[in-house]
Amino acid sequence: MQELDEKILRQVIKPRPQESFKGTFGKVLLVGGNHQYGGAIIMAATAAVYAGAGLVTVACDPLNVTALHTQLPEAMVIDFHDQTALTKLVAQVDTVVIGPGLGTEAASLAVLQTVFAQTKAAQTVVIDGSAITLLAEHRLPLSAGQLIFTPHQMEWQRLSGLAIADQTPTANQAAQAKLGGMVLVKKHHTEIYASTGSWRLPIGSAAQAVGGMGDTLAGMIGGFCAQFRTDVTQAALAATYAHSAIADQLAENQYVVLPHQISHALPAFMKKVAQSGPDHQIGFMN
Repeated sequence: MQELDEKILRQVIKPRPQESFKGTFGKVLLVGGNHQYGGAIIMAATAAVYAGAGLVTVACDPLNVTALHTQLPEAMVIDFHDQTALTKLVAQVDTVVIGPGLGTEAASLAVLQTVFAQTKAAQTVVIDGSAITLLAEHRLPLSAGQLIFTPHQMEWQRLSGLAIADQTPTANQAAQAKLGGMVLVKKHHTEIYASTGSWRLPIGSAAQAVGGMGDTLAGMIGGFCAQFRTDVTQAALAATYAHSAIADQLAENQYVVLPHQISHALPAFMKKVAQSGPDHQIGFMN
């Protein structure tokens, strides 16, 4: 298992070409935020926007529209109960993030099934939170596309059948191979498994043990994968590293780190990466 380091950031995050427009940097659809968990999809969408995705649309329960637009006027929004609109929109994007705040009721399952039925092989699909639970409980056929699963250890237990005590690197790699796609097992020192290898995240701290941290990571991965489409695996690894690197810098002066703080720090952090040389230590606060 390889250890991730700052090199992954420089391999992925490059200066933006001046001859570009919003479509150059990808289109992301984030699906989630039921009547109870609107904050989750707002945090995920905030991360996708601040990560630099060109166009971001949220499909959520209409109860969340006012809060979403108040927090994030850059994002567009549709009602995720409108299957016609949802079906049309899935076909128009590069990357789908599904699961933050989606819930596990019947309506949530219907939304997940609609999205899974419409994705195509060329798209990236980030499957997070409630979507993982629904997938495991209902034994749904997998979505088409380049799949990235972002479970915490209990969600990974549901999806893989591996009890937390049995989630060794060897067992996790075997489960990923059977499942397909890429798997990020979120924990202290997150582990990432893909067909091309496995990686351990050596950074991160207890300051990140706050609700919404995983939603923010899912949104960042979606934003990176849409924007840096050449190598989806590298993009997801870079997003994962950046998420904890920013948190660690914030934690130097804070007891806890709030998820939205990571998102708000992203543009400055990514600018430093894009301008840095191979021997320059990256930091957004210096």
